[in-house]
Amino acid sequence: MQEHMQGLNEKQMEAVLDTEGYVLVFAGAGSGKTRVLTSRIAHLINDLYVSPDEILAITFTNKAADEMRERLSNMVEDLGYMWVSTIHSMCVKILRNSIGRLEGYNKNFSIYSEIDKTNVLKRILTQLKIEDEKYLKNSRFYISDCKNKDIDPVTFSKSTDVKDVRTYAQIYQMYEDELKKSNALDFDDLLLKTYHLLDDDEEVLYYYASKFKYIHIDEFQDTNAIQLDIAKLLSSVHHNLFAVGDDDQSIYGWRGAEIRNILDFERNFKGAKIHKLEQNYRSTKNILDLANAIIKGNNDRKPKQLWTENDVGEKVTVKIAEDENQEAAFAAFTIKRLMLQGEKPSDFAVLMRVNALSRAYEQEFTKYGIPFKVFGGFKFFERKEIKDLTAYMRLIINPLDNESILRIINVPRRGIGDKTVEALYAYAKQYDLSIYDGIVDCELLPLSSSAKNRLNLFRKLINSLMVECSNLPLTEIFERVITLTDFKSQFETKSEENTSKLMNINEYQNAIEEFAKQNPNATLADYLNSITLSSDTDELEEGNFVSIATIHSVKGLEFPNVIVCGLDETIFPISRAADDESELEEERRLMYVAITRAQKRLFLTRANSRFLYGSRNFSAQSMFLTELAPLLGLPMPRRRESTYRPVMNDDMPAPSSSYGSFSTGTKTLGAFGQFNKPQQKPQAQSTSNGEYKTGRKVYHDKFGEGTVIAVRGEGKNTTADVAFPKIGIKSLAVYFAPMKIIK
Repeated sequence: MQEHMQGLNEKQMEAVLDTEGYVLVFAGAGSGKTRVLTSRIAHLINDLYVSPDEILAITFTNKAADEMRERLSNMVEDLGYMWVSTIHSMCVKILRNSIGRLEGYNKNFSIYSEIDKTNVLKRILTQLKIEDEKYLKNSRFYISDCKNKDIDPVTFSKSTDVKDVRTYAQIYQMYEDELKKSNALDFDDLLLKTYHLLDDDEEVLYYYASKFKYIHIDEFQDTNAIQLDIAKLLSSVHHNLFAVGDDDQSIYGWRGAEIRNILDFERNFKGAKIHKLEQNYRSTKNILDLANAIIKGNNDRKPKQLWTENDVGEKVTVKIAEDENQEAAFAAFTIKRLMLQGEKPSDFAVLMRVNALSRAYEQEFTKYGIPFKVFGGFKFFERKEIKDLTAYMRLIINPLDNESILRIINVPRRGIGDKTVEALYAYAKQYDLSIYDGIVDCELLPLSSSAKNRLNLFRKLINSLMVECSNLPLTEIFERVITLTDFKSQFETKSEENTSKLMNINEYQNAIEEFAKQNPNATLADYLNSITLSSDTDELEEGNFVSIATIHSVKGLEFPNVIVCGLDETIFPISRAADDESELEEERRLMYVAITRAQKRLFLTRANSRFLYGSRNFSAQSMFLTELAPLLGLPMPRRRESTYRPVMNDDMPAPSSSYGSFSTGTKTLGAFGQFNKPQQKPQAQSTSNGEYKTGRKVYHDKFGEGTVIAVRGEGKNTTADVAFPKIGIKSLAVYFAPMKIIK
């Protein structure tokens, strides 16, 4: 057997050897689908002598594409110019080559992120004198939804089920006009323009459909309607399409993903052959039992049953806490306990439905010296200084980019004020010009001579960047941008914030250098494509820390130990799924994804009361816990959820009196937001070895020096209330906290 085929099980081998026609592989979680994809491509090249240039491999994230390329490089002698990328990156390649065939665009187009899109819409709403914030949120949704369904503004304006549809259609049309004027595309355009290019231009379609003899698409359950149409067009010559996916892991319906694409594969691609991969290599039997049980609650799915030859493993642990602080403390103590047994911080993930739950975990992990990173929140490339530098580099390629011009026209400060920008924007709008063209014509604007002079200096700066950077290597372009713009001068004043911003700029330079090292022939456009098209999962970094992340952010990843938190009704499943069966099924698939991230240990947690979105309320047990109750050994919920009491482990300290409340100065805010009477101070007790007593000075690695004001419990259950001068009183389990007595 060839080396690239070794280790495949019987079902995997059948899929790998099925090389002709339309083929769909239902690949259950942890069933080795990436191995199947790479082995099949290696089989085509090594055994059937297919040229790598004739193979297209589409993945869901940049990280997955990099992993596939790395695996293939170890299995195939020469990958040539094989396309291995996300579908958005593939579309960018096609559009860079051929978008000139679409009226009004050139190959140097900018790609607008969601933040850029929001900024454009804000300006449009200002023009229309619309102040209601709902129009911004709704406009973003309607525009994206229309593009995913190939509906133009005129057609949209005739909709009968959208309130104020004419206003939204006007906003949509103005948005499209603004992007075209800026020679810019948003994420949805990358797919839509590629589809129109292939569908309307027979020459372009024939070139790409002939070029790609064998097409592979990973995560097929996450494709939308336009992506399905692109797949049909690209496979229209050779009729060889190999799709891999799992309907049970379709969790992006809110982004336009259509689960029917994978469920109706045989209808969309006549004569398709189906394979199933159900052997799981990732998780223990106990974990898989829960996964199978939860997903069986869905009706709209293809029947599958995950199984494994792995051990039965540890029982799944359920923690019902009094409140979110105790829930997070349980996670901290569990991680600390297992770290004492040899586990590393990177062996743990805390997964949640919404990232609003992360605060309590950040607080508890800081208390106990557990290194962590939060994902699914503010990303590196969304920081202001990073977006400013990116805007300069976008202008080098595309000076028509209005969003980039407006972003950095006065960054660093060069005396170009709001009135000058307003006059410039109005002139460009009046004569249907880009803002850069307006700057070129600034002598015609009703501005003072000093304002015109500053605009001319800015124009010369942009022109210098375009000229000087046109033939420079990627790493030198970044250095020239920093130098010519004097970008770092705005952070010269010494402060913690400025130091952080300068460190971010240095990290940006390191990222560019690393990209250039891995892609020696890459252009500035290639790099900008890579950072603009990054996804949630691409943000996840490797390092020795606990990952605190939304479930959506970790799809495709695995961890030895997983804590799924917030299993309360209205949180998980999310409240809007209560009256929508399709949304509820997607929530159940999300729970299935969360469970199947775990390799060795799985912990499911919830809280009887939770402070969230500005108020504290009792919370009911998630229906998912109720469905799994027989397997978990849980009692069925009674009428009042508050009858549950937390189960304490022997090595977990009892909760302090602060659990179920939080401090506000000298008063204590109770479960329903009412001020309680100050509690009597607990009587000071010493531990069995006499180390922690009232009045003792201690040092905490994170909080610094503090004074013990109360002690409860003994041995491993010792809890100390410690007053720290700047941050107040913290209740700490002394067995786990990174704290020591000051002698």
